[in-house]
Amino acid sequence: MILTKLFKEFFESEKAGGILLVIVTVISLLVANSGMQSAYLGLWHHDIGGHSVVHWINDGLMCIFFLLIGLELEREIYIGELSSIKNAALPIFGAMGGMLVPAGIFMLFNFGSALQSGAGIPMATDIAFAIGILSLLGNRVPASLKVFLTALAVIDDLGAIIVIAVFYTTSLSFTNLGIALGILAFLGILNRLKVHNLVPYLVGGVAAWYFMLHSGVHATITGVLLAFAIPFQNGRPSTISYQLQHWLHYPVAFGIIPIFALCNTAIVIGSDWTSNLSEPYSLGIIFGLTLGKPIGILLFCYLAVKMKLTQLPEDINWQSLLGVGFLGGIGFTMSIFVTLLAFEDDTIINNAKFMILIASLLSGIMGFIWLKNRLKDNKIAEE
Repeated sequence: MILTKLFKEFFESEKAGGILLVIVTVISLLVANSGMQSAYLGLWHHDIGGHSVVHWINDGLMCIFFLLIGLELEREIYIGELSSIKNAALPIFGAMGGMLVPAGIFMLFNFGSALQSGAGIPMATDIAFAIGILSLLGNRVPASLKVFLTALAVIDDLGAIIVIAVFYTTSLSFTNLGIALGILAFLGILNRLKVHNLVPYLVGGVAAWYFMLHSGVHATITGVLLAFAIPFQNGRPSTISYQLQHWLHYPVAFGIIPIFALCNTAIVIGSDWTSNLSEPYSLGIIFGLTLGKPIGILLFCYLAVKMKLTQLPEDINWQSLLGVGFLGGIGFTMSIFVTLLAFEDDTIINNAKFMILIASLLSGIMGFIWLKNRLKDNKIAEE
């Protein structure tokens, strides 16, 4: 399989970004549990313009992250792995299983309780971390496996975005929502009129974000919708969609996501943290990510292949697919993001974040060891 230049760029930026995420997460945890704890936590909750720094990061900067995800998803749909129904079916079914089974496991522990709203937490996959772990295996990883994991994670994130929009919207301002959607519709019209200047799309995107922020629907949804309003054309390097995606790779991977990780992993670990492992929401998160993800991904892919809806690429087997399923259990960014929306109690949010870190660490280790052993004799270099 020949990987496109932009896909390689996306993969490489996410790979390096994943390694950086590990570093900043460790730093954040150390500082949050040191003598600088009070000042460090206060930094992220400092008020700027009526909102905390954390709020601006989670509702503002993360919109740019979702814009990049939307641009990559658009590219995959038009000319990438998802452009063919036969090829797209495998990661789509894998993503469905990777969302439904973990959510089901979480509900087994929490159904009927006040914390059942956390079912969306183990549904997500962190692209940067998952790709970062996969990249440690070098050129022994088949190109199709890289594409599958990337497509799976992008679709997974899209699913998480839909879950956020549908299940984590508590109140609606139809006026603000209507204005936001109206602006995005206008940008879609500009697209149809073949306006290929990026400026009106970015200005309109900021305006749409502002009204979406005050609509009750999470503002980051604007990023994905804006991506599809921007003209894709033929997807070549001369197009504004390509250029924007190219420009966003590094600021997102080395700026926005590490900043998100720093502020959202400022977790104070109490001496009694082990007692929290038996909490129903903790069990739902840990088992949902470490077991639900690989089981759901593998099961749904297997059913799709058996029903002849798709097929495995020649350089992928069921064992390597299971390994990717383990990597899918690295929730981190999106799981933490959903946690902030699902729960209101700061103590529960803090504990849930720590459980996500534990589950993501376990999933990453299991996925790396499994694939390292299964791919050791399968050193397929990229073309």
